[in-house]
Amino acid sequence: MQIKVITTPVAQVTCNTLLIHLFEDNVIQGTVASVIDKVLGGHISTLISEQPDCGKFGEINIIHTWGALSAQSIMILGMGPRAELTTDKICALSAIGMRAAQKRHSKSVATMIYDLTTEEFDLQTTAQAVVEGAILGAYQFNYYKTTKPVSEMIEDFILIENKTKKSTMIKGIQRGEIIGESVNLARDLVNHPPIYMTPTQMAVQAQKIAKKNKLEILILEQEDMEKEGMQALLAVAQGSSQSPKMIVLKYIGDPNNHTFTAFVGKGVTFDSGGISIKPSLNMGEMKGDMAGGAAVLGTMLGIGQLKPKVNILGIIPCTENMPSGHAYKPGDVISSKSGKTIEIITTDAEGRLILADAITYAKQLGATQIIDLATLTGACVVALGDIASGLVSNNKKLCCQVVAASEQTGEKMWELPNFAEYKEQIKSDIADLKNSGGRKAGAITAGLFIGEFVNDTPWVHIDIAGTSDSDKESGYHVKGGTGVGVRTLIQLAQNMGTK
Repeated sequence: MQIKVITTPVAQVTCNTLLIHLFEDNVIQGTVASVIDKVLGGHISTLISEQPDCGKFGEINIIHTWGALSAQSIMILGMGPRAELTTDKICALSAIGMRAAQKRHSKSVATMIYDLTTEEFDLQTTAQAVVEGAILGAYQFNYYKTTKPVSEMIEDFILIENKTKKSTMIKGIQRGEIIGESVNLARDLVNHPPIYMTPTQMAVQAQKIAKKNKLEILILEQEDMEKEGMQALLAVAQGSSQSPKMIVLKYIGDPNNHTFTAFVGKGVTFDSGGISIKPSLNMGEMKGDMAGGAAVLGTMLGIGQLKPKVNILGIIPCTENMPSGHAYKPGDVISSKSGKTIEIITTDAEGRLILADAITYAKQLGATQIIDLATLTGACVVALGDIASGLVSNNKKLCCQVVAASEQTGEKMWELPNFAEYKEQIKSDIADLKNSGGRKAGAITAGLFIGEFVNDTPWVHIDIAGTSDSDKESGYHVKGGTGVGVRTLIQLAQNMGTK
């Protein structure tokens, strides 16, 4: 989809769909809608009188122009109450509008955003939200379809602005494009089937990102992990015929600063549960158990283009978790790169094992603070549903920074308690730790297990088990992988780089 900025008068813009915004008060005087209403002989006013709910959030109404305008049709997009408008809602509404236009087989969509700008939302911020939402809403995953999709892709998204503000708008557009495409990369990685998206293919994707953005890259093979003593990761990997990979991407945006923030993403490209095998129903969804790793790759793609003044390590331990005669077993005691020993209670608690070694390695590489993302526990889904990701942290300052970034992007996150009493559940009688504390407070104890390998390094764990996938279209989400975490981590990097 190409994004264009033009200064043509709105009534003269040639497109399949002209999208205009209508707030819930249904007042159109002095707005773009009033200009169009006059040209159309009062059709919009008639619509409002006959359908007073047309300004409610997400409402879509179509008016055909029959040649009265250069645009073939007008889409009236309900914006809800003006006082409740946020950048996240602008993003979501843009996605809703684009999806509706796409279903109508529109090849070109045009809109104006100056009617959305306020003292709180300047032109650049609004342009970013509109473009970001458009890219996220128009996303389709059609790699494996042999027949033409019902909804065709929009080719041109046209933003109308006056000449004096065009350069300001372009800055927001560029940022929105970068972030939108970064999220869509993460979505693609999650949506690909596990027969394709193997640890090796994750490494290939990382190499493409490194080449495009001139990032440093290191990929550890199995023999390298053996030399590094990554016994926890290797234990998980030993049941699969797919070779594990440890991916390291390095972005240096502040060469005079020796501090590094590590983004560590769980990369289990298929999780059968291992010997503690999962039920067959919906097991195919476990192709998305690498969503944390996908988010880190998407983040590194975006950071490499936005170039914040900060140093970032992107680390993704990748493996499958499979049952076989070589697989690790419940009752085993394994070691880890840190030297700590772990009693295996269940082989379906594998993500925390590979993250343990990845975090230890991140510290070895010089990470001064660590944020990990993982589809870690069903317990987090029970606690927070598919609305919010759960956080566990050992550092209030860093946790607040992550939450602040999530609030800026609209990716909801909620900090869970980390009381010392919870750690009693992961103590082992025969090893230093056990990899499951049982059903009670499962999201918390899983996070605290990872925390045992962080020690005093500032750290935030983000459990995205409930938010990494959507079973319906909603706002800027489509069915399938959501790419959750990408926007928050990019925003966090930007925030840290402007201090």
